[in-house]
Amino acid sequence: MAEIWFRNADTRYPFFWDSDRQPPARWHGDGEGPTQYLSSTPDGAWAEFLRHEEITDAAEFEGIRRTLWAVEVDLSGESLAQPDIPSATLVGGRSTHARCQAEARRLRARGATALRAASAALLPGGARGQRTEGSVLVEAGDRDGETLALFGPRPDARAWVAADRGAPSARTLGLVRHLG
Repeated sequence: MAEIWFRNADTRYPFFWDSDRQPPARWHGDGEGPTQYLSSTPDGAWAEFLRHEEITDAAEFEGIRRTLWAVEVDLSGESLAQPDIPSATLVGGRSTHARCQAEARRLRARGATALRAASAALLPGGARGQRTEGSVLVEAGDRDGETLALFGPRPDARAWVAADRGAPSARTLGLVRHLG
């Protein structure tokens, strides 16, 4: 059964990479791409962008114009793995990327086509979303966010634009596990 995951992307590019020219990140090293990174919630996708860009103040949102994609993923066709590394490494800063990349290499060598892990960018409970109460928006109960990394190009992937030239809401900053 297909699930919907979210991806935040520069407006100039499609939602997925199709070459190994992708800059290294947590789950792939230089020349090991493409790796498609997705978040379990829109807040998670925005948090990944804010953390990566080291944005910590809503005043810095001026000029942000990104595309938020809703991407259909059928995990039944994947060899899905979970990393076996300490939690602090899973959610750590850039200094933990080499260890995460090594773990992803190990998993790919064992046949993994995807991995699912805790979101490094969202604080615990930060994938909670919002709900309405008496016609007022309130925070929903805590939920942990996840990241999905799909290894390799995905030419058959289907996605929909959820926000075109959008920016995060100021509330998202409070959900981010910032670098540093």
